[in-house]
Amino acid sequence: MTLLFFAGWFFLLTFAGMKKIIITIDGWSSCGKSTLAKQLAKELGYVYIDSGAMYRAITLYFLRNTVDLEDSEQIKQALENINIEFEYNPKSLQSEILLNGENVEYMIRDLIVAEKVSDVATIKEVRTFAVAQQQLMGKKKGIVMDGRDIGTTVFPKAELKFFMTADIAVRVERRFKEMYEKNPNVSIEEVKNNLEMRDYIDSNREISPLRKAADAIVLDNTNLTMEQQLKFAQGVVDKLRK
Repeated sequence: MTLLFFAGWFFLLTFAGMKKIIITIDGWSSCGKSTLAKQLAKELGYVYIDSGAMYRAITLYFLRNTVDLEDSEQIKQALENINIEFEYNPKSLQSEILLNGENVEYMIRDLIVAEKVSDVATIKEVRTFAVAQQQLMGKKKGIVMDGRDIGTTVFPKAELKFFMTADIAVRVERRFKEMYEKNPNVSIEEVKNNLEMRDYIDSNREISPLRKAADAIVLDNTNLTMEQQLKFAQGVVDKLRK
């Protein structure tokens, strides 16, 4: 029993003493990036940062304040009035986003925000603002961040990068189930159109388009459960540590 006790403490101390790294997870909409990032961060004791939530929060602010997306001056002024933070919620056991002190974790998931977020994310000033915030959050390392340009633009030198993908039909079904719980009036056709539009905008935008980093590991989870994708990612992390 004593031997096992000390062995356990040795493992914990060794784990805690390991050099912290940055793990990026990029990929298409509704591929489960956030789910995997949260799982991995929890397993490693890292901080999870939802970059997509940051763009959604900015979009929500723009919608609330009727910011003209064609007016760069309005956009700059709006960004000066935006403060984004992540706060751990002990009830949900996850980090939730605050927009100027207000918890907007659920508001940013509405379809009206989803329909505009890709347009907002293409704006140069918005991306410059968000990337600067994200890089600041990663200074101490020990983070898992998901998005669309994290491994290519935000942290091009990250020690470990994943690129997630899945069949479009599977992604539509996942997104529909998620949105239906909040809005029973949403149709699967609306969700499909929204996903296809976001895919096109994300991969064709001029600034930081969605693309796989040359050194990213592809994770196709079309036929994987959440447990299986976590096991795959953990295996990659374990190999990196050896």
